[in-house]
Amino acid sequence: MDVHFKKYHGLGNDYLVIDPNVRDVVMTEANIRLICDRNFGIGSDGILYGPIFDVGRASPRAGGASCEDAQPTGEIPRLRILNPDGSEAEKSGNGLRIFAKYLFEKQYVRSKEFQIQTLGGTVSVQVKDDVAGMIRINMGKVTFVSDEIPVAGQRREVVNEALDVNGVDFKVTCLSIGNPHCVIPMEQVSEERARAIGPFVENHPRFPNRINMQLLKVIDRANIDIRIWERGAGYTLASGSSSCAAACAAHKLGLVDNDITVHMPGGTLHIEIMPDGEVFMTGPVEGTFEGTFHADLQKRISKSKV
Repeated sequence: MDVHFKKYHGLGNDYLVIDPNVRDVVMTEANIRLICDRNFGIGSDGILYGPIFDVGRASPRAGGASCEDAQPTGEIPRLRILNPDGSEAEKSGNGLRIFAKYLFEKQYVRSKEFQIQTLGGTVSVQVKDDVAGMIRINMGKVTFVSDEIPVAGQRREVVNEALDVNGVDFKVTCLSIGNPHCVIPMEQVSEERARAIGPFVENHPRFPNRINMQLLKVIDRANIDIRIWERGAGYTLASGSSSCAAACAAHKLGLVDNDITVHMPGGTLHIEIMPDGEVFMTGPVEGTFEGTFHADLQKRISKSKV
């Protein structure tokens, strides 16, 4: 039986959805790397593997069939977010919007308001416009506390703190919104600079679980411009969790208000920071294509669970 997939992007940040209820694939590190490879595999910024239901399992079904009976009553669908290097991410804003669109399209959910479980916590979703693919996500609350991000050293809020990156000192603000981020304000941001320092920031010894990096330029009180280096994926055109992190860091530093448009090479996202600290992200998702793995690729996919 062929392995079926769908591909979507959120502002150019592209993901494959592989649904284990349609046809399962063993998600070893080697398999993830191969599938995401843009030359030897399908090519993507990651894999969204789900929905996973812990109580019972849906029967495999042909692609395109209704999944109305696939979800155990009342159970929140779980999502695994897999990076191109084979690692697993706690949370992804673009990935969550894409997966929400998939769940709604496949009728795993019937309401326009529902929840998704991730390693970074359970998030609430609102499908605002299913035709335009506009989706709003409650990303939860941010923390700037070092051992909750995590950042090495004594317990503290990591705000406007010096960080030596390959011999150059930067002022950084670090936080977690279910996954870790390091925001570096600059007068000018560029892809070239993100690519130059991103690997050093991601793998800096101060970050025991590695970290996502955003270069931040404040345009005005309601607009910021960022460039992104994602942990496990590298330079990306857009990122939902990075947009939330950069907006929250700029707000913490007193540089912006609580209603922010984040500009990225792939497009813009709308971020709202509520008085209680909850962060909402709204943005578009678009499907690009769907298909099946060629028999040659399927032969190369390891069946091992190791």
